[in-house]
Order: sequence, then structure tokens, then C-alpha cells
Amino acid sequence: MIVRTSKSILVTAVALWVSLVAFGNITDYGTNLAFVNHVLSMDTVFPDTTIKHRAIENLALHHAAYILIIGAETLAAILCWAGAIQMFRTFQAPAAFVRSKNVAVIGLTTCLLIWLVGFIAIGGEWFGMWMSTQWNGIESAFRFSALILGVLIFVVLPEGTPAA
Repeated sequence: MIVRTSKSILVTAVALWVSLVAFGNITDYGTNLAFVNHVLSMDTVFPDTTIKHRAIENLALHHAAYILIIGAETLAAILCWAGAIQMFRTFQAPAAFVRSKNVAVIGLTTCLLIWLVGFIAIGGEWFGMWMSTQWNGIESAFRFSALILGVLIFVVLPEGTPAA
């Protein structure tokens, strides 16, 4: 029961964290919009790079991308909260607990996709964010991805049976 409780608490912790990320992006919209603007505009990548043709200069598209990020973060938070609640409701019944983890797994996977695909793959590789000394979120995105992946792996591991 301790392992099931621990899994439930960790999903709750991720839900809280992603909720705060989404809340911060909504209530302090301009701060991270500047980040999105610089990454999509590719204005701080190496001057001689040959990938600058990928840049998106349209500010409306910057807002759309940022709103998509905030929407994904909000969805991930909701799924993690729902998953955590289901896990807490069933942590005393092993079979029901196993089934209850599904929503949490979807929420954690959504979180992982935000930072692995959105920030590392698209922002980092496609838009060359790794070339920027000022607007480079690769390190943070990797840290977030590793943290979320650790929780996801822990959650999907079988709880085992108590020793007789």
C-alpha cells in the first residue's frame, strides 16, 4: 500500500507542478511569449547557420504556438489531477488501482510530449534553440523530461504482491 500511495503522491506532485507552469504562462503571458518569439524567429541562432529559412516571423503564429503550449500544459495538468484522484480513490484495492493508473499515464505522457517533442525536438532541433545562449530551454526541457519519465516509469511498474 505504501508503493501505491507513493505513486499517487508523485502523480499529484506532477499535477501541481504542471498546473503552476500553465498558471504562470497564463497570468504572466508576456514573459514566456518573448521566449517563444525568439525561438520561432530564430534571431539568436548562429549567424552563419543554414537553417534560418525555418524561422517563423508572423507574430500571430507565435501567439498560436504559445496558446497551443499553454493548452497542452493545461490538458496535462487536468489529466494528472484526474489520474491522481482516481489513484487515491483506489489505492487500497490492488486490481482497481492498476486500472486507475491509465489516466495518470496519459497525463504524464502528455507532459513528456510537451517537453520532449515541443521543446527538445521542435524548439531545440528544428528551430535551432540549442544555438542560442540566451533563449535556450534545452537544459530545462531535458530536466523536466527526465523527471516526468522517472515518475511515469515508477507509476507503470507493477506494485508486486506482499511477501507471505
